[in-house]
Amino acid sequence: MANDTPVHVTSHRRHYVGKDGVERVYETHLLRRSFREDGKVRNETVANLSHLPAGSIDVLRKSLAGKTLVEAGADITITRSVPHGHVAAVWAVAQQLGLPALLGPAGQARDLALALIISRAVAPASKLATLTAWDDVTLGADLAVAGASTHEVYAALDHLLTRQDVIEKKLAARHLGPKVNPSRMALYDLSSSWMTGTKCPLAKRGYSRDGKKNLPQIEYAVLTDPAGCPVAVRVFAGNTADPTAFTAAVTAVKDTFALENLVMVGDRGMITTARIKALKQLGGLGWLTALRSPQIAALAADTGPLQMSLFDEQNFAEISHPDYPGERLIACRNPALAELRTRKRAELLEATEAELTPIQAAVTAGRLHGADKIGLRVGKVLGRHKMAKHFHLEITDTTLSITRDQPNIDAEAALDGIYVLRTTIPAEQADTAGVIGAYKSLANVEKDFRSLKAIDIDLRPVRHYREDRVRAHVFLCFLAAHLTWHLRRTLAELTYTDENPPTRTDPVVPAVRSQAAQTKTSTRTSTDGLPLHTYQGLLTHLATLTRNDIQYGSNGPVIPTLAEPTPVQRRAFQLINAPIPTTLN
Repeated sequence: MANDTPVHVTSHRRHYVGKDGVERVYETHLLRRSFREDGKVRNETVANLSHLPAGSIDVLRKSLAGKTLVEAGADITITRSVPHGHVAAVWAVAQQLGLPALLGPAGQARDLALALIISRAVAPASKLATLTAWDDVTLGADLAVAGASTHEVYAALDHLLTRQDVIEKKLAARHLGPKVNPSRMALYDLSSSWMTGTKCPLAKRGYSRDGKKNLPQIEYAVLTDPAGCPVAVRVFAGNTADPTAFTAAVTAVKDTFALENLVMVGDRGMITTARIKALKQLGGLGWLTALRSPQIAALAADTGPLQMSLFDEQNFAEISHPDYPGERLIACRNPALAELRTRKRAELLEATEAELTPIQAAVTAGRLHGADKIGLRVGKVLGRHKMAKHFHLEITDTTLSITRDQPNIDAEAALDGIYVLRTTIPAEQADTAGVIGAYKSLANVEKDFRSLKAIDIDLRPVRHYREDRVRAHVFLCFLAAHLTWHLRRTLAELTYTDENPPTRTDPVVPAVRSQAAQTKTSTRTSTDGLPLHTYQGLLTHLATLTRNDIQYGSNGPVIPTLAEPTPVQRRAFQLINAPIPTTLN
């Protein structure tokens, strides 16, 4: 037998019941050696360790098993602690959506593009600020993008733009194809964002949806599925009219995405009568939009089909008119909207008269004279409140007479809260309430714009001036918004989102929150008793799940170790249906 034969610790437990009836347990711990002699395995007890403390026996057992032991609290150094949970959650959802594969073949450009998208969804910032921040989250090291140069980041942005048609075509098939979109509807709307600087050729002055009337802007249109999931985006010069943008959407649907028999849903400014004529000539696409005020007034004439008696029993009704052959017209009256418009009109009329009174007094006193000067002063007031249509004016060089056009006011008031939808959707595909609900789903696109522009993605300010870079920036933000849309739905249980909004009995009246959502809001807890967060607050909380680089011993290995997740963090990854990854790879 060799003296260097390895030894090991064995433990034996023996139960014994004494004469007093009490069961006693005896543990024996032996240091033993196994060896082979004459072809047989022999065992030898080297020492009896039973008298040693349990902790010492455990240390000896682990040491003999080859484990390196250090003194508790000594020679353990946390060399770095980096936020991890938020990027891990976004990365996990990106993997489930197949986003890396959409971005192209494996390589540095794809990794940088993916890192830019995830960073935009987590902590929007300029490209240069994002590049610097990669050193401070696990995303940078795990995707091997930390330390990337400015040139490499912009090259990745350019690569992303070259993939736009391919990516959007796959997203369209995934969200708008016949199997996944049985309603055969697509939502489309246009928005804008202001620009600074003078070099961008896309930056033009136009109708600002941001209220920045003195700045140039760009416009961009988003195509979504009926639930509002972003599918495609197009960027236009800031002075592009809505119908022109709509033409680009139709071209994309027909030519790029090769989709047929879709119903394009857009507001009355987007899908105009002229655009509908073009759609008819093109064929293969339907529409759902709303009539403009003059068209509604024509239907509400004395002999027209739109009469107030239609709304005696319910807030909507189908009508027909020869000017709209082959289409369905659905008249709706929203009482809440009617009350709002009536009150607003009264306030504007009073405000207009209050500002016109001093002008009238100045004319009477002779301090203001000349029809041209009087007209300019009056025109500014009427233009500010857009109330010129409701007043009769008589202006001379020395007099000013102002009276309300009460018949005109009454005629407009009679149509308060009324809107009329026009569509090609056949009755067998959607009933009246279904058509109204489909049109109201345009609110989902508005939610996307809020997420894209300010709440989640911060598309603005745009810090680029080259046309291709501006387009690439908007497409990058669009992909981050697509990712965020899925994240918001997945993590709805932990936020104040209404997970199961009640079905409307009346599609015209405003939606209400479910009782479960009201309970969540009042208690500020989920159904499982976990604290609720806003979506952004939840990302912040996930970021507190850090990855710590722990070094054992002065020259020992450095082992990445996650902090202990909170119950909310654990639940978030359960909802994502993914384990909490230690590394993103």
